[in-house]
Amino acid sequence: MNEAEVREFGDSSTGTVAVQDVALKSVEDVREPGLDPRISISSRPNEDELDESIAHKIGRLVHGSKQQSSVDKEGQFEESEPIYVDFEDGDIRNPVNFPRSKKWAITLLSCFSTLIAASTAGAYNLGFTSMTHDLNITSFQATIGLSLYALGFGIVPLVTASFSEEIGRQPLYVVSAVGVLFMYLMIALAQNLQTVLVARFIQGAFGSTWATMVGGTIADIWTPQERGLPMCIFAVAALGGTGWGPLFAGWIEMNPKLQWRWIQWVQLIVCAVYLIMVPFIMRETRSSIILRRLAKRIRKETGDNRYRARIEDQRVGLLTLIYVACTRPIHLMFTEPVVASFSLWIGFAWGILYCMVESISAVFRDTYHFDVGQRGSIYVTMIIGSLIGFCTNFLQERLYQRNFSNRGPEARLYFACIAAIAVPAGMFIYAWTASPSVPWIAPATGITLFIWAVFIIYLAVFTYLADCYGPFASSALAGQSLCRNLMATAFPLFTEQMFNKLSYKWANTMFGCISLLMIPIPLILFFYGPKIRSRSRFSRMVMDSQR
Repeated sequence: MNEAEVREFGDSSTGTVAVQDVALKSVEDVREPGLDPRISISSRPNEDELDESIAHKIGRLVHGSKQQSSVDKEGQFEESEPIYVDFEDGDIRNPVNFPRSKKWAITLLSCFSTLIAASTAGAYNLGFTSMTHDLNITSFQATIGLSLYALGFGIVPLVTASFSEEIGRQPLYVVSAVGVLFMYLMIALAQNLQTVLVARFIQGAFGSTWATMVGGTIADIWTPQERGLPMCIFAVAALGGTGWGPLFAGWIEMNPKLQWRWIQWVQLIVCAVYLIMVPFIMRETRSSIILRRLAKRIRKETGDNRYRARIEDQRVGLLTLIYVACTRPIHLMFTEPVVASFSLWIGFAWGILYCMVESISAVFRDTYHFDVGQRGSIYVTMIIGSLIGFCTNFLQERLYQRNFSNRGPEARLYFACIAAIAVPAGMFIYAWTASPSVPWIAPATGITLFIWAVFIIYLAVFTYLADCYGPFASSALAGQSLCRNLMATAFPLFTEQMFNKLSYKWANTMFGCISLLMIPIPLILFFYGPKIRSRSRFSRMVMDSQR
C-alpha cells in the first residue's frame, strides 16, 4: 500500500498542518457508513488511546488503570475537534478503486477459500463406510460430525465477521487457513470418534469466516452495479463446492488403500496450496482499516494527534469493541426485518440441502443399488444446478442493470421470486420419482432443479444484503449464517429416522409443502423493500451515504 506523503508547514505553535494525497474533513463533513449507529460521538478516544495496542487495552481492562492524558504534555497541541482523513476521489488506495486485475485476484482467491469450506462439509460424509468400521462407531455417531461442522460454521461468525469489520479482513483469512489446515491433520490422524468430532467443530469455526467474510470482501471492492458476477462466482463456490466434495470423496472411499483418511489428506494438500497463495494475493479491503493506518502514519509524521480516521472514534474501549463486534450480527437478525426474513428462508432451504447431503447416498443406494463411487457421482447434480444458476444469473444481472435506477437493491430479486416456486417444485419431483420403476435421472433432475433454486436464493441473499448493508455486510451475513447453519446442524440429526418412519417420498413431500409457505417472502421484499429499509438505522445510513 502506498503511504500518504506528509509535509508540515506554517506556525508550529498553532499546529497548522497541511496533508497531501488525502482528503481532510470535519465531523460535519464525514459520511462514513462504517460506524455502528449504536455508538455515540461522545465515545471519542483521547490522544493516548488512539495508537494504543490491544495488549495495553486488555491490561487497562484487567487492572482498571487509567492513563494520564498526553494533552499539553509538550505544550504543542490542545485538545480540539479532530480532523478526519478520507480518500480523495479516484485514490487507488481505496479498495473500490483497486485495479480490476487486483480486484479479480482477490475475488477469485476468496471464492477459492469458500470452495474449500463448502467441499469440506460434504466430503466427510462419503467416508462413513470406512470410518465407522475403522473407529468402531455407528453411522449416526459419524453424522454428528456433519452437524458439528455446521454448528461451528453458524456460531463463530457472530464474533469473527464483526471483528473483520473492526480489525480488518486480511488477518482473519490467514488465521482461518491455518486453523482449517491443522484440523484436516487432526481428523486424518484421529484414533477415536471424540477427536474427529472436536476437530470437525473447530474446523467449521475456522472455515466459517471463508463463507461470511467473502461477501463482505466483495462488497468492499466492487460497487453495487459491478457486484453481480463476483457474487455469482462466490455462490457457485459455496453451493457447487457442497457437491464437489462428495464427488471426489466417493471415488477415494472406493479405493481400499485410501478411504476416509485420505479424503482428509487430499483436502489438506489443497488447503496448503491456498495458504501459500494468501500472502501474495490477498490485501486488506476494509476501507476504514486502511484509513486508520493512514491516519496513524500522519500522526507519526506530524506529531499532531488531531488527525484520525472516523472509525477510531468508536474504538474508545475494549469492552465497547467486544460488545459491538459480538452483538451486531444478532442485533441485525432480530431487529432488521430484511435480515430476519431472508435468514428464515435460506435457513430452511439450507436445512433441506444438508438433509440431501446426508440422504442422497442412501436414496440411490436403496432405490437404485448404486455403489459408493456412483453415489458420490450423483452429487454432480449440485454442481450442475449451480452452473445453471450461474448462467441464468446473467439474465438476472440484465434485469438488475436495467431496473436498478428505479427499484434499487430490490432489482436483485426478480429471479428469487421464481426460485421461491422452484424450491417446492424440485422437492416434489425428487419425492415422487425416487422409485425403482422410474429411471434414476428423474430424481436427479428434481435435485438439480432444487439446487438451482437454492443457488438463486443464496445469491439473492448475499447480493441483496450486501447492497442494503454495505460496510455491515459481513455482520448481516453472519446473522443469516447463524440461522442457516443451525438448520444445517439440526436437520441431519433426524434425517435417517425421519426417512425410516415417513419414507423418502413423504418426508420430501413434507419439505415441499413447507416450502410453499415461504413463497411470499421475496415477493414482499420486492414490492415493499424500500419502505422496510427506510425504517432501519443500519440500512438507512448506507442509503444516505450513497445519495
